Amino acid sequence: MKTIAVIGAGASGLPAIKCCLDEGLEPTCFERTDDIGGLWNYTDQVRPDQACVMKSTVINTSKEMMCYSDFPIPEEYPIYMHNTYVQKYFQLYAERFDLEKYIKFNNEVMHLGKHEEYETTGQWTLQVRDQKSNEVTSYVFDAVMVATGHHAQKKMPDFPGMDTFKGSITHTHDFKSLEDYKDKRVVAVGVGNSGGDVAVEVSRITAKLFLSTRRGTWVYNRIAKSGIPVDMLLTRQVNWIKTLLPESLISHLVERQLNARFDHAKYSLMPKHKVTAQHPTINDDLPNKIANGSVIIKPNIKCFSETEVEFDNGTKEEVDAVILGTGYIFGFPFIDKSIFNVKDNQVDLYKYIFPPDLEKPTLSVIGCFQPLGSVMPLSEMQARLATRVFKGDVQLPATADQWTDIRKKRIAVRHRYVESTRHTIQVDYLPYMDELAELNGCCPNLAKMLLHDPLLAMKCVFGPCTPYQFRLEGPGKWGGARQAILTQWDRTWHPMKTRPLDIKQDGPHGLYFKLAVALVILYILSVLYPLLTMT
Repeated sequence: MKTIAVIGAGASGLPAIKCCLDEGLEPTCFERTDDIGGLWNYTDQVRPDQACVMKSTVINTSKEMMCYSDFPIPEEYPIYMHNTYVQKYFQLYAERFDLEKYIKFNNEVMHLGKHEEYETTGQWTLQVRDQKSNEVTSYVFDAVMVATGHHAQKKMPDFPGMDTFKGSITHTHDFKSLEDYKDKRVVAVGVGNSGGDVAVEVSRITAKLFLSTRRGTWVYNRIAKSGIPVDMLLTRQVNWIKTLLPESLISHLVERQLNARFDHAKYSLMPKHKVTAQHPTINDDLPNKIANGSVIIKPNIKCFSETEVEFDNGTKEEVDAVILGTGYIFGFPFIDKSIFNVKDNQVDLYKYIFPPDLEKPTLSVIGCFQPLGSVMPLSEMQARLATRVFKGDVQLPATADQWTDIRKKRIAVRHRYVESTRHTIQVDYLPYMDELAELNGCCPNLAKMLLHDPLLAMKCVFGPCTPYQFRLEGPGKWGGARQAILTQWDRTWHPMKTRPLDIKQDGPHGLYFKLAVALVILYILSVLYPLLTMT
């Protein structure tokens, strides 16, 4: 049995352990903290090299879109979960598949390098320090899955005069307590998800809260029309339409919809770039906070003095504290630089997983991407593919072809997004899931499904593309996938049913929709049946 080292027991490490077990591999996971969950394991303690959500953080993806593909989140959990629920889900997942017995807690990987017989065996040597005893132990593994994520080292700006400022300067990585900012004048820097969240949160108790942004941003809401979770509008039908339309038209339509909620120009948030050119900011409260004066939008910081901050438009504000929501620089300091290196948040990995120049494909990186969607199912799909590569069931293309794919993706990202270290590892949820699933052999065959199970096919095409779709067939097929898809909306709305209503909730529009779907099914079957039966 091949032995696999998994580094990290967070959102990416946990499915990596399980995928090893699914494929008959023997995992050993090294986790440098005393618990699972990684980023989502909130603690009041500041850990310098360990990212942590804020105490108030609510996840930006709905529970049906973020769950692991063979383990639905409990129906009683809210649609958008507070971080405590995310951590509970990880604990349930670990308990269900008995993962913790494979985890060595308080063990930090200090160095990862090729074994002396790597060219023959593909093996790796790990130097691991037990943080309680401080002893360093050497291990040899047949393959390695690096699942440490990309929220590691704080990205700290260097504004002129910053070192002379007498107030406090804190990165959101280290933000713990609201009380530190009570009745103070505060500048939050950065209008990404962390910066927007901390600005909204701190503004509840500050005397003044200024939110500084270089470019502005487009702000999404978690909830779409009729209260539907916005990410559950991501269907295969929508994705197909997007591939047919020019990106300029898509941007125009989305920007129009976002401005219908609130005019970004009037709220001083309107950026010059198109909506598709930046990772989205999701914040339900920010427009209201701007409207009631709790948050005041400012341009980029020009410089600091001892007690003031001057902005690019020449305005100055007396400030007591600064909170930096300026993101992270990712890297893998324990990996030997001869294997691969990260520079300016750029890393060369085939499919964002495999170093292309290795003689043996026995090293994978899991979770090192920035998705337009949830991390969890994507990391799981990466792990499913990696373990089958380790076994030899999936063969990677030639090195030259891997490099071609890497360069193609880099060019596409550069053309689409504004230049930023934030936009070097961007992926779109559904295209990337399909890409990995096709390589792994578990992408659903919708044409065949339409013939044999038209109801399920309609759910897969016109309904949300939940992770269960990638367990319907192929390696890792799960018998509960079909039922999970058919009941995904039941689990979505279950926690909302807290007050009985004596009304019919499936009105004429629901009836018309069902009739329309039935007609579509009959038409498609009449067209496809002769084609599928031709031999």
